[in-house]
Amino acid sequence: MALIVLCAFVVASLCGTVLIAGLLMSRPVQRVVGPPPPGLASAEEVRIPSKSGTTLSGWWIGGQPGGGCIVLMHGVRRNRLSMARRAELLHQWGFAVLLFDFQAHGASPGRAITFGNLEALDAAAAVGFARQRLPDERLGVIGVSLGGAAALLGPGPRQLEALVLESVFPDLRTALINRLHIYLGPVMGPVLAPVLAPMFRLLMRPVLGVRTPRLRPIDRIADVTAPVLIASGTRDRSTTIEEARTLFQHATDPKQFWAVEGAGHVNLERYNPDAYWRVVLPFITRYVQSPACHEQNRRQTGT
Repeated sequence: MALIVLCAFVVASLCGTVLIAGLLMSRPVQRVVGPPPPGLASAEEVRIPSKSGTTLSGWWIGGQPGGGCIVLMHGVRRNRLSMARRAELLHQWGFAVLLFDFQAHGASPGRAITFGNLEALDAAAAVGFARQRLPDERLGVIGVSLGGAAALLGPGPRQLEALVLESVFPDLRTALINRLHIYLGPVMGPVLAPVLAPMFRLLMRPVLGVRTPRLRPIDRIADVTAPVLIASGTRDRSTTIEEARTLFQHATDPKQFWAVEGAGHVNLERYNPDAYWRVVLPFITRYVQSPACHEQNRRQTGT
């Protein structure tokens, strides 16, 4: 009898621990974003209705004719401010830019972070908004971590001319195990992470309404017909370089892989801006901008 009680206590404790951890990981991270930073002073405040059930807050910056448009999708527990430097430099190169807050992030309402479940609907809404504003321009997406996963999951976006994925997990199961390893440490992580991760996934649907089998970007990347650039840090413990390469293998041509030497699960543009733009800018310019616009910007910037 005592053994049964002990086992029940252990199971209940583990479930309680997983539930608390899940609620903490999924809690909203809303904040007042404030006005656009000085480099984006011309940005227009926009509101984008999403099928996730919320209205997304964002900034829209117009570009040059033929300059194309880039939609920026931030990572988990971040907001559009983390993409502001990318937006500023892209705007200088003639791109129109849309940056926004996912539901339950920044200034966008939401009950909980859903690890791509609802955020995929937000991604589709943002791309639809950009298409409506510039129906005759080519369109690309830069998605970081959760933002990249959202760009692949759900109903879209699919109709793109270029897609840049930075530090994107191939499936939620491995993402949870990796993060639990980090949180629990080198001693307890290898023991408890494989046990706690499945329990967390089981609790996600009744608690958050999230169906974890759907959260597998690796199953959706082959549907993308646009050229894809996948970037990952060689020291990323949340999404390992091996996992990023596996995601890359499932993508269709044309595709490009960039291993960012020494980087962890960080903002890759901030980690090494010179290297970042040497890789990312030629990729998106080639597929999104018109040759005439690109040549004009090249002459103006002297690059």
